Amino acid sequence: MTAISIGRSAPIAVVGAGTMGAGIAQVAAVAGHPVIVYDAVDGIAARAADAIRDRVARLVEKGRLKGLRVPVDLRLEVAGELGHLAPARCVVEAAAEDLAVKQALFADLEKVVAPDCVLATNTSSLSPTAIAAGLSHPGRVVGMHFFNPAPVMRLVEVVSGLATEPAVAAAVTDLAQSWGKQVVQAAATPGFIVNRVARPFYAEALRLAEEQVASPATIDAVMTQAGGFRMGPFALMDLVGQDVNEAVTRSVWTAFGYDPRFTPSPLQRALVEAGWLGRKSGRGWYQYGDDAAPPVPDAAPARPAPTYVIEHGESPWPVLLGRAGIPVRAGHRRDGTVELPDGVRLTRCDGEPATALARDNPVVVVDRTLDDATASGIAIAASDGCPPSAVDEATGLLQAAGLAVYVIDDAPGLVVTRTVAMLVNGAVDALHKGVASAVDIDTAMQLGTNYPLGPLAWGQRWGAATVLAVLDALHAWYGEDRYRPSARLRRFAAAGRDLRE
Repeated sequence: MTAISIGRSAPIAVVGAGTMGAGIAQVAAVAGHPVIVYDAVDGIAARAADAIRDRVARLVEKGRLKGLRVPVDLRLEVAGELGHLAPARCVVEAAAEDLAVKQALFADLEKVVAPDCVLATNTSSLSPTAIAAGLSHPGRVVGMHFFNPAPVMRLVEVVSGLATEPAVAAAVTDLAQSWGKQVVQAAATPGFIVNRVARPFYAEALRLAEEQVASPATIDAVMTQAGGFRMGPFALMDLVGQDVNEAVTRSVWTAFGYDPRFTPSPLQRALVEAGWLGRKSGRGWYQYGDDAAPPVPDAAPARPAPTYVIEHGESPWPVLLGRAGIPVRAGHRRDGTVELPDGVRLTRCDGEPATALARDNPVVVVDRTLDDATASGIAIAASDGCPPSAVDEATGLLQAAGLAVYVIDDAPGLVVTRTVAMLVNGAVDALHKGVASAVDIDTAMQLGTNYPLGPLAWGQRWGAATVLAVLDALHAWYGEDRYRPSARLRRFAAAGRDLRE
């Protein structure tokens, strides 16, 4: 297929007028395209078009959209049947996430539109290769995955199937960029970039809750205050919808041949079965409504700071110790730990639980943060048999540094450390398997999920050897293939290479 151009005056059709379809139609219309909206359910497309006009009018009134007159400059048309989409130069499908439905729809579209019309699917997890299978012209089918809400979220994943013509992928890339979107290129593998790499963000939180290591509110607090994430995993699951989040996990798990890395959580399945879907149902992990009490994390009460600590060797604590302002004495060991006055060691989390590290003396393990200088909270866990007075001293030390302290049950990798290590591992594996470039993986995860740092950049900050050590500790403790390190991670740790190469 020769070069394709989808100019500003080219008609765009959107099939499926639900939340996502309406959002995509709004983006195209605001950009100046004539837009044809179609939905198989009678009346849905017309309501969506009216809602788009109302939303855009409000944005114009607030000064957020310049140089646009509503409804004069908003060229929206409602199609009563699929045949009315014939003038379209590009059709964006946002129908039900069902392979059979999409295949039938694209077969019907192929009979209606011109041979050089681009057929784009907004699927979040199904393969464009499979969607295009059986078509007379599969080369013009491409994934164009927007993120909700489409008018606000900048990211678009352009996903090429096996048959997708390069000119088609280039055309929708140019189109999305002309709409102000940041485009990343992805291969047609399960979950593409974001929905593949992001699974551990939810999975590790769910496992910690299943094991009663900490409450959902506490895990969310640690992930935001220590990890720098904009939302905790449980709050985000409630926002997305438990049913939607679990369905994506189950789709990726199935597509990967039931790989243990993506196994759905029975705890989340129970919420879905109970109808506790999150914000939209009024109850999920948390309760919602005017009279609902906000979730409260289990922060430790105030404790006095120790009068001094002993630093053995070069510990990873200079920033936190500096924030605490407590006298630091030099110790004789070189193990990089901090010793409390009663002899209990404080060590930074490298994956092993505190109890496994407590050979001669009790140990308190401290979780990692995105940035010790700006963190506002942190999780710690004590080894079995550790005296409560030592936990109080550790708590007081970190509270003196201005941190909310969350004392959780002893678990390998604690909260931030295990989650970030698994995110890094997933990103490295996606890079290893040719899903996308390193730059596109980090860009997708920052824009598509609002992560504070791309996982490959985060892994490079920690070092491949540290990430590998965390994963090996998790793998050894649980004995599960879920925590197997990527072959590329193991190789790069051995060679000391940059994970983003």
